[in-house]
This record gives sequence, structure tokens and C-alpha cells, in this order.
Amino acid sequence: MTLDDCRLIELPKISDPRGNLTFVEGNHHIPFDIKRTYYLYDVPGGSVRGSHAHRNLHQFIIAMSGSFDVVLSDGISDHRFHLNRSYYGLYVCPMMWRTLDNFSSGAVCMVLASAPYEEEDYIRDHDQFLREVLAP
Repeated sequence: MTLDDCRLIELPKISDPRGNLTFVEGNHHIPFDIKRTYYLYDVPGGSVRGSHAHRNLHQFIIAMSGSFDVVLSDGISDHRFHLNRSYYGLYVCPMMWRTLDNFSSGAVCMVLASAPYEEEDYIRDHDQFLREVLAP
């Protein structure tokens, strides 16, 4: 997979004067079955999260509140995505180095994942990531 496979996906938005509703269905709105959900919050100003890649995990990242940036790299090129709407999310395919930064005050980042937590799936060293992703 390449950086071109990662993309912003608009989710259904049901507008109502009492408040809007958005939902996500695995294998319908996003290209995988949801096996795990987690979220980041109370991120101090100037902090950077992520800074790793996954060998097999697919993820969908949503700014539930506030805003932040996700920088993705496939080892050749980088792309910065600004997330600031709860009805948009970023699909991240396996073998993408990701860094999350530029968190606004009160930002909440929710991540839907294709598998339970598995430490072996993480690549936490950027040089190791480059060796694996650029291997012939």
C-alpha cells in the first residue's frame, strides 16, 4: 500500500436542530472491521503523539473535538492532514509512519483499529521502518 491509499473519508451526518449525529460502520464506511477503539485527550500543548508505524493494522482517525494534524509517510513522501470535523476521518493503511501534532486545546482524537493491541505489530524506530518499507 502507498500513501495514495490513505485518504480522508466523509462520514454520514444527520443534521438536527437538537444536535448532529454521525456514525461509522466497519466494512461499510471504512474498509475494515472495527476490533478496537481508543482515544487521546488532555494532550499538552506542543506534544507529539504517534511516531510509529504498524505492519498490519488499519486505522481510522477522527477529531471528535478540537483539531490536530496527522503527518503520514510511506518512506518516500509525506502528507499532512488537518483534522477538525467529527464527520471526517482519516483512513491509515498499514506500513505508514504516523505523527500526530498541532493539537488544539481540548482536542479529542478517536482511533478505530482493525485488530486488538499487539505490540509486535508496532515499528517504533524510524530507521527500522525505512528498512522494512523500502525493502525490495
